Amino acid sequence: MDVRAAVFCELSDLTQLPALLASEPYRRGPVLWLGGGSNLLFTGDYPGLVVKVALTGITVLREDDDEVVVEAAAGENWHGFVQHTLAQGWAGLENLSLIPGTVGASPIQNIGAYGVEVKNCITEVVCADLHDDGAERLLATADCRFGYRDSVFKHEASGRLLVTAVRFRLSKRPQLHTGYGDIGKELAAMGKGDGASPRDVSEAVIRIRSAKLPDPLELGNAGSFFKNPIIDAGAAEALLARHPDLPHYPAGAGKTKLAAGWLIDRAGLKGYREGDAGVHARQALVLVNYGHASGREIWALAQKIQAAVMERYGVQLEPEPLVL
Repeated sequence: MDVRAAVFCELSDLTQLPALLASEPYRRGPVLWLGGGSNLLFTGDYPGLVVKVALTGITVLREDDDEVVVEAAAGENWHGFVQHTLAQGWAGLENLSLIPGTVGASPIQNIGAYGVEVKNCITEVVCADLHDDGAERLLATADCRFGYRDSVFKHEASGRLLVTAVRFRLSKRPQLHTGYGDIGKELAAMGKGDGASPRDVSEAVIRIRSAKLPDPLELGNAGSFFKNPIIDAGAAEALLARHPDLPHYPAGAGKTKLAAGWLIDRAGLKGYREGDAGVHARQALVLVNYGHASGREIWALAQKIQAAVMERYGVQLEPEPLVL
């Protein structure tokens, strides 16, 4: 769908930030800081200033025989950065291949896929303090308060700290994570088996994601629209008693993570369509725009899915994209 901002600009150099913070559109607000835009759903035009974070650059900060610490600017394309690290022989991000968006969004969302979360590789997040003329702040991993698709940047740091770069510790002695989902099966089909490299794992992930998920350039979507719900273990046991084939995973003390896609599929909504707003036929977690659906129509469909899952399973689905 097409939406417009009242004012739009790009931030390509941090020296531009003080002038931006002092500008009339910024002071008037509201302000939206934009990465790749792949995790946003607009239900109408944006009434304020949209700032596209276009900071680029990749720098090695420390390196030895075992590992490297590399800093990537917030505007770097995430998948491009992952492929760059693999080309240098640095492992750790291969399971996160082909995730859309930018480096700057990765700690905000604590992106994850195939048994790996980005928090496991982050050492520090470089931020600009928007309440202090853009002064630099460094947040260690513990200070980011990472959770499932969550971080401090979604809570008290929202609107105050702008992620400008992320520092990653990557290994030259890889420990591969191939036991999640179909990675092992795909590696076997590629003829790699036990001798797989990080680049092989990346290629397997790319193949799996390409087969299951629509290309947003060809079919509008925001990736997985709902988070996998985390519920009390007791409630999960009661659900499993009625639905023993429900996929579930440990999620910390007294908690269980459920598969949102399974819940949507079993509620009869996989492949469902209302006009040009639909649920993808191969992946129930993905809502798609078949042509001219508005943001409001996509959001109405999402709410219908939430209601159906709640009615059938008593589980509340939470959207993963930011709905504006």
